Amino acid sequence: METISFNEVREAFAKEVLEAKAIDDIEKLKVKYMGRKGVFRRLQDGFDFQLMSAKEKKRFGIEFNTLKKHFEETLIEVEAKLVGDNVTLVRKIDVSLPGKDSRIGAIHPVNLVQIELEAIFQGMGFSAMTGPEVVSEFNNFDALNIPNDHPARDMQDTYWLKNGMVLRTHTSSNQVPALKKFGAPLRVIFPGRCFRYENVDASHENTFYQLEGLMVDRDISVAHLIGVMKTLLSEVFHRDDVKIRLRPGYFPFVEPGFELDIQCLLCGGKGCLTCRTGWIELIPCGMVHPMVLKHGGVDPSKYTGFAFGLGLTRLAMMKFSIPEIRLFNCGDIRFNSQFIATV
Repeated sequence: METISFNEVREAFAKEVLEAKAIDDIEKLKVKYMGRKGVFRRLQDGFDFQLMSAKEKKRFGIEFNTLKKHFEETLIEVEAKLVGDNVTLVRKIDVSLPGKDSRIGAIHPVNLVQIELEAIFQGMGFSAMTGPEVVSEFNNFDALNIPNDHPARDMQDTYWLKNGMVLRTHTSSNQVPALKKFGAPLRVIFPGRCFRYENVDASHENTFYQLEGLMVDRDISVAHLIGVMKTLLSEVFHRDDVKIRLRPGYFPFVEPGFELDIQCLLCGGKGCLTCRTGWIELIPCGMVHPMVLKHGGVDPSKYTGFAFGLGLTRLAMMKFSIPEIRLFNCGDIRFNSQFIATV
């Protein structure tokens, strides 16, 4: 490797600085002397420090740093003078470089709906809590009055883990743990992600979001359930003309059970690829089964209650007119960024 001395570097630099007439010249000097492959790097590599004594190393370091600092200060002074003298500035601009990204973050539409629903339910006296996504078979099935041989287990294709745990198929798995922990009376919602091993289409996903609701107190009836559901829908859609229907439904953990459907807001009830019939199943609900209350340590002779499992993903589809459920999990920033204005 070529060996150069401090004196040679100092003399060459002094000459080139005097010849600098534009900002572009200063930039070239910075690269030449201070760059990764510049003069100072070569100057440093030209000495074998293993053969130098401690005293020689110290003297080299002092001289090296002093010279480098002098060069840096000189370049700053010359550049300032060129700018002050109003010398024509010549800077090379690479127009092929990407511009600065000025975008700001957006909130996923499902999260937007969740945030709004939590505020609505908290206004009605409900607490918002979370629960684990990996749950025991007992909390996901048995505690909800779904024994091993019950045909209801065939209604939900489940992801089973090797240790016997399951990816929860519904947020209803939080009901009994909440009752055991807090007892009655209780008003609570559990928003969260659920998993089912099923075919994916425009309105079905194997990973989706629900919001479980549970209200247990003395003398709770179906009228309370209907009142809460109507308040919920009028608040979340900001309109009073949302058409709903309540029809009988079977769920082992409620008795009686209902299916609350909403008229499709994408087609106005005419039928489309998303709803097919003009109606979309939105909120399975019903009165809490006495066996579920017993599993939660609550006396069903003193307390009654209702529960519901609101589909957050489908609600977001209706609220934002999104016809394809698979868009929610696609990870496409272009999709998410559309909802920034709604925050």
